[in-house]
Amino acid sequence: MNIPWQEIDPETLNNLIESFVLREGTDYGLHEKSLKQKVNDVKSQLINGSVAIFWSELHQSIDIKPIK
Repeated sequence: MNIPWQEIDPETLNNLIESFVLREGTDYGLHEKSLKQKVNDVKSQLINGSVAIFWSELHQSIDIKPIK
């Protein structure tokens, strides 16, 4: 299920994005970025619609995934 990011409390959204960017295996290219830069990048992607937040009822988990 797609969860509109606009309906998530700002602090909760920030925590969700931080959790996402801190996951092992997340690659940001050749240049290392700060946590704040990574969070801002994901927020920008949510705003422009290139990624979305998804809730899996089956796995009881939430994730940020690209929109295809």
